[in-house]
Amino acid sequence: MPIVINKEACIGCEACVEICPEVFEMDESSEKATVKDPDAVLDCVEEAIENCFTEAISKS
Repeated sequence: MPIVINKEACIGCEACVEICPEVFEMDESSEKATVKDPDAVLDCVEEAIENCFTEAISKS
């Protein structure tokens, strides 16, 4: 399942980037998180999803 970030819900807090930098990074132009590797299978992805303040991260 690909990892997806809802850009409208993302507030750019960088929590996902801090938790899982192998998968998430910040887009400096939009100041929102982006997914570097949408097919990553790492434990930190689940932790990032659970810790997203706005529930902007999901697997589709």
